[in-house]
Parts: sequence; C-alpha cells; structure tokens
Amino acid sequence: MSDKETIDVYNARAATYADTFARTKPDADLLAFMDAVIPKGHILDLGCGPGNSAAMMQAAGFTVEATDASPEMIRIAREQHKVGARLATFDEITGTECYDGIWANFSLLHAPKADMPRHLSALRKALKPGGIFHIGLKIGDDADRDKIGRLYSYYQEDELKHLLQAAGFTPRTTRLGAEPGLDGTVAPFIIVLSDG
Repeated sequence: MSDKETIDVYNARAATYADTFARTKPDADLLAFMDAVIPKGHILDLGCGPGNSAAMMQAAGFTVEATDASPEMIRIAREQHKVGARLATFDEITGTECYDGIWANFSLLHAPKADMPRHLSALRKALKPGGIFHIGLKIGDDADRDKIGRLYSYYQEDELKHLLQAAGFTPRTTRLGAEPGLDGTVAPFIIVLSDG
C-alpha cells in the first residue's frame, strides 16, 4: 500500500482499529491458514495492522515476518504484541522462495487494481513450492474511497480467482461473508486460500 490518504487514515485511527478488530484468539480463517502451512514454517503477514494475527502465529510456533505501510500500526504491533514488524509497502516485498505461507488478510484491497497482477506475481515468487497463500478482499466492482477516505479496490469471485491462477496460485477454498468495517459500513467480502 502506498496511497498516502489511506495510510494517513490508518495512522490517525490505529488505536481505534486495534481496539475494534484485534482478536486475542485465532478465528476460523487464521486457524485454517495455520493448519495448511507446514509446522514452524516461515510466514509473511502482509499488512499486519496492529500485529495481533502475527502474534498468534508466533505463539503457534511459526516464524513471522510482519509488514505494514502505517507507522502507527507498526508501533502498536511492536509495543502491544511484541511483534518485530517493519515498515514496508507492497512494492517492497521481493525475494524468491522465502515463505512457507503468506497471510494477506484485507491488505491488498488497498492496492490499485492495475497493480494487483504485479503484486500477486511477486508474492507467488516469494512463496516456497508447496506454500500457502491467504487473501481477503471486499466484493464489488472498480475502486472507490470509503466514508473515511481509504482507497478500496473491489473484486468479484471469478475475477479474483482468475488473477490468482494467472499468478500461479491454485485456489483450494473460498469463503464469502459480510461484516462492518472501520467506517461502520457492512460490506461483503471474499477469502480465498490457495496453494502456491
């Protein structure tokens, strides 16, 4: 993520976000991801937010590299969850066969749609053979800003699966749902777990 307005929103509302969305126990999606990744594997938490998911993965025995584009989110991850998170945009994720799993839970939805194929290709390259990729996005068309100024790129299920397959991923499970976000709007979402 490199959209300044979106990063500014997360910096200003990081504490509220952490209080509202930071779980202390893994939800079903995180459990499914951890079950799919090899035990004690190396995981990238892409867009880690306040770091609670990274902390739960660490507690489960994984080595976790956590990144986010918001300095305030990084601060909370380090101070509250003792996660060694680092400041990085999606474009700064490079490397070949580095990770056994990549957790991109509602982070890549802030990337411009035109950039998604490039980001997915870089993430596929960074994933080890047999690695696991989790992605969560909001369902819809095109892109827009929400009520508090964050940039969102929306995807339909077929569109997302086509992008994943084009990047070299093999989708294995899909979950659809709807939940309120930081702006209070209930929005439909899609979560796809894929093999690398």
